[in-house]
Amino acid sequence: MSEKIPYKIYLSENELPTNWYNVRADMKNKPAPLLNPATHEPMKFEDLRAVFCDELIKQELDETTAYIPIPDEIREFYKMYRPAPLVRAYCLEKKLGTPAKIYYKFEGNNTSGSHKLNSAIAQAYYAKKQGLCGVTTETGAGQWGTALSMACSYFDLDCQVYMVKVSYEQKPFRREVMRTYGAQVTPSPSETTEVGRKILAEFPGTGGSLGCAISEAVEAATKQEGYRYVLGSVLNQVLLHQTVIGLETMTAMDKYGIKPDVIIGCAGGGSNLGGLISPFMGRKLRGEADYQFIAVEPASCPSLTRGKYVYDFCDTGHVCPLSKMYTLGSEFMPSPNHAGGLRYHGMSSILSQLYDDKLMEARSVEQTSVFAAAQEFARVEGILPAPESSHAIRVAIDEALKCKETGEEKTILFGLTGTGYFDMYAYKAFNDGTMSDCIPTDDEIAKSLAKTPKI
Repeated sequence: MSEKIPYKIYLSENELPTNWYNVRADMKNKPAPLLNPATHEPMKFEDLRAVFCDELIKQELDETTAYIPIPDEIREFYKMYRPAPLVRAYCLEKKLGTPAKIYYKFEGNNTSGSHKLNSAIAQAYYAKKQGLCGVTTETGAGQWGTALSMACSYFDLDCQVYMVKVSYEQKPFRREVMRTYGAQVTPSPSETTEVGRKILAEFPGTGGSLGCAISEAVEAATKQEGYRYVLGSVLNQVLLHQTVIGLETMTAMDKYGIKPDVIIGCAGGGSNLGGLISPFMGRKLRGEADYQFIAVEPASCPSLTRGKYVYDFCDTGHVCPLSKMYTLGSEFMPSPNHAGGLRYHGMSSILSQLYDDKLMEARSVEQTSVFAAAQEFARVEGILPAPESSHAIRVAIDEALKCKETGEEKTILFGLTGTGYFDMYAYKAFNDGTMSDCIPTDDEIAKSLAKTPKI
């Protein structure tokens, strides 16, 4: 190693961000507002109070304040596991024989195992501050449910989790971690809610989706006094909290004079990708620097690459507001792939607008190629990555191999959102050769998109 840049760059506690960054303040074209599904009018603060915590609604609707202070209580909790390391993937570079420099921001160094804790602790804090009894939520792979159950335990809040049924069955250990932290976990769709029973009647035997689980969690919150619904991705407030990832990364890179050429993140609802790229995107929007941003999604649920940019329901049961986003249709049922956290029919309104403005690009990748990349990464870098993160690894490797062909010495940065130690059934399927690639047909997507609201 001839360079002086260490394998792992750690910031000090004093360099932990004091503010979250709101990229909407620098966006020329703001994301379209949430709409009331009945009136098609923009949702106001009062309209959202039955579902979300008051302070989180303010953050959700704020598109002018660039930097929002992080409360001291949340920063103190962050210090338990932040700042997170920025790692130079020297071993992967050597294995690939590429002139590219590869870095990844590792978010798996906390008890919940992923980046989700960054927003979970914030949302639990605001719920407790408001005097609520508890919160309801959905979870796909279980990373968000695990993080929220840990955060609720910390603040002594009740936590009710609706877990996508296929993940509930594929990832029993993740489920048990949530229960260990005190959460009540229900496979979705379920018979415990009206919307769950309706979905089961329409799609008998379904493995569920994040859209289904969201519907059930929202219904559960609105029917219990002292409860609110919280979400682990998609919403503006969640992307805001996750910007601690990008802010730390930018500080670490600036400290060593490193400028990334390509920034890559996996994309389901968009919280990890948005959290990583937002501060860098701010520089691009202000004309201070330029970067290539790549969102990576599963070929089985390709909302950016094959969806449409229209207003759609955020959930399958149609109990949530309408959001303008790249979507496959709220009734789209993705195949039971092993990247449960990326099985959402739509994309964050912020990322959708940035993508539509051609400020970032998107690629879809097949499941078997994702796990091949995950295995290659694990064998040389020593971390077993989560299936979701491995989508970013796949494209980071592809970009590094392009540099090998062209001789370009690009600097590649990607987000490693968490570890895959609760995803061993998925790795077993890959190692046994029983894993397959499920890609929706054009007719399947068109059928689902045909049901989007006419606005």
